[in-house]
Amino acid sequence: MAHKNDFSIEGKRIWIAGETGMVGQACLRRLENENCEIISAPHRVLDLTNQADTYQWIADNKPDIIVMAAGKVGGIGANAAEPAAFLHENLVMAQNVIHGAHLANVDRLLYLGSSCIYPKEAQQPIKEEALLSGPLEPTNEGYALAKIAGIKLCQFYSKQYERSYIAAMPTNLYGIYDHFDPEKSHVIPALLLKIHQAKISNAPEVKLWGTGEPLREFLNVDDCADGIIHLLQNYNDEGIVNIGSQDEVSITELASMIADIVGYKGVIDFDSSKPDGTMRKKLDLSKMNALGWQAEMPLKHGLEEAYQWFLENIVEQKAA
Repeated sequence: MAHKNDFSIEGKRIWIAGETGMVGQACLRRLENENCEIISAPHRVLDLTNQADTYQWIADNKPDIIVMAAGKVGGIGANAAEPAAFLHENLVMAQNVIHGAHLANVDRLLYLGSSCIYPKEAQQPIKEEALLSGPLEPTNEGYALAKIAGIKLCQFYSKQYERSYIAAMPTNLYGIYDHFDPEKSHVIPALLLKIHQAKISNAPEVKLWGTGEPLREFLNVDDCADGIIHLLQNYNDEGIVNIGSQDEVSITELASMIADIVGYKGVIDFDSSKPDGTMRKKLDLSKMNALGWQAEMPLKHGLEEAYQWFLENIVEQKAA
């Protein structure tokens, strides 16, 4: 079912669920100059895994638009080690926010998925139609299944109740307010942290997981936020929409680029006994481009910005 497109956000009450996370922060920055009202419920105020509290908060605060950007996230190691937690927590949060929105008669919602929802062996670049066409990548299957359930909830509520609930699938995200943890982070913050630490300690080499051969597409989080707002204003069909960039590099190339930015002169070595994950994951962006949107931030510039933020907000705070 397709509704009228070109939705205005002017004067609307907007809730970014997950506002303290990397994507949530970027959405708030993107909306600063828009004529809309932001309503807030950070995690310390509202635990989205609590069904009754989530339903009540949405009913009491009556947002016109919800961006569901909250979730338990992590890199390949964390996903592989905690599949039950990634499935359970993300599934519960999606259900609570989406059904809670419906109960409160919120008609407009955007659910943020992930490119990991696509089959491990999907044809590249990956079209939206590849969803549920094959087995998932085992290392992040729990997270992916939760995201797929959220997508289907949006589609079914739109169909059954004529809601305007849509879903966007971003590629690998990075940027300021990222989570820097050597064991649980996604690849870019993990590499920035690890290579920075190697530089500071004058380590002769850095050992990284896998072969370095996998290809990954990276999207700066501020570009992602701009894409999200563009979809809210211009899209309202049931089908999911990919949000990506033209920045596709191998993990080896990425590590080398980060080493240059950090100023690390040592050797980067790969441990091929560790998993690579999917060997290539490039999204087909035809649908998003046809809606008049494309990413603007070059990868190198985005990495420099992310590293500077890391130095000012992580390194300096620890030193203080």
